[in-house]
Amino acid sequence: MKTELIEKAYAIARERYAEIGVDTEKALAALQNISLSLHCWQADDVTGFENRGGDLTGGIQATGNYPGKARNIGELRADILKAKSFIPGTHRLNLHEIYGEFGGETVDRDQVEPRHFQGWIEWAKEHGMKLDFNSTSFSHPKSGDLSLANPDPGIRDFWVEHTKRCRAIAEEMGKAQGDPSIMNLWVHDGSKDLTVNRMLYRELLRDSLDRIFETEYDHMKDSIESKVFGIGLESYTVGSNDFYIGYGASRGKIVTLDTGHFHPTEIVADKISSLLLFIPEVMLHVSRPVRWDSDHVTIMNDDTLELCKEIVRCDALDRVHIGLDYFDASINRIGAYVIGSRATQKCLMQALLEPLAQLRRYEAAGQGFERLALLEESKSLPWNAVWDMFCLRNDVPVGEEFIAGIQQYEREVTSKR
Repeated sequence: MKTELIEKAYAIARERYAEIGVDTEKALAALQNISLSLHCWQADDVTGFENRGGDLTGGIQATGNYPGKARNIGELRADILKAKSFIPGTHRLNLHEIYGEFGGETVDRDQVEPRHFQGWIEWAKEHGMKLDFNSTSFSHPKSGDLSLANPDPGIRDFWVEHTKRCRAIAEEMGKAQGDPSIMNLWVHDGSKDLTVNRMLYRELLRDSLDRIFETEYDHMKDSIESKVFGIGLESYTVGSNDFYIGYGASRGKIVTLDTGHFHPTEIVADKISSLLLFIPEVMLHVSRPVRWDSDHVTIMNDDTLELCKEIVRCDALDRVHIGLDYFDASINRIGAYVIGSRATQKCLMQALLEPLAQLRRYEAAGQGFERLALLEESKSLPWNAVWDMFCLRNDVPVGEEFIAGIQQYEREVTSKR
């Protein structure tokens, strides 16, 4: 798209927004300061580099067999950088523990150390990305249906040690990058059929978490993530939303809201304001569930838009961290990265351009008609012209221009794998 057309459209949009009291330059500056945490596992279907082989376990599943999957760290990093080149702004990278550089060595998860991620730390610094981290409780011989909530003390101790070591790795990442690394903890623990021991497993999980969090760190932050159910674990989830809200509020931990981890009729956006009253920060894993936690690529739909609007309405851009969490193996994986990331940013752009001051004046005055009318009219304001300017200023493709770039990368790189 020609630069002069983008600039002309933006000038019109800027004037139009000014009429309703919205400063587009302020919105652009705010979006520039929002970093998404890109998920490394989109490029290889959550395989990692432990060299164990086998399928995913622990109630998760990657579907599809589109060619070109990253097979090693070099290919994964190249794919991430290619995706990054089409996404405006400065972003982070979210790693799972199974993505360490083990060099062919057999390193069990209770033996992992910061040295296994030193290469990632150096690579991230070289490419202007900061790192977040995740413990990995699934796809392991000791996973089973229960990990941190396992009644077997040997299994439970194994996963406690693993998670402690992951926190230590996140601490080293935070030190190296001069910014805290957020270490997310999600375990799949649950039951396929009925259980009569709900309390027992939750007591065990609580006690395991208390042991894991005994050591306090200065350069990492802990987040804890709930789920409704996993495949093969449909009847009971130990780490439910209620469990983690209670634990997070009582222990001062970040609570992670994954948009795929709730009942289809729940509105995740509605949870933001309640949580922020009682916990320090919120972590988001943005996904798109289709009837269940299917981890479809995030798109610019009502759910994501309302989520972003709620963050801005709560004035919580500094307290809500936004990560992506989907793994679609049915389409071009780099394309999936770019679509989901840009869709999330587009929703943030619209949220930042909402005429919030006027809307709140209407609401305070009891002018319900006026409030609803302006909300509706806002939907057709020229936010896309502001988004195009954001892409132009960040020197990334505007509009659908990125499609050709990804097609070229597929022809030259991923199709030859």
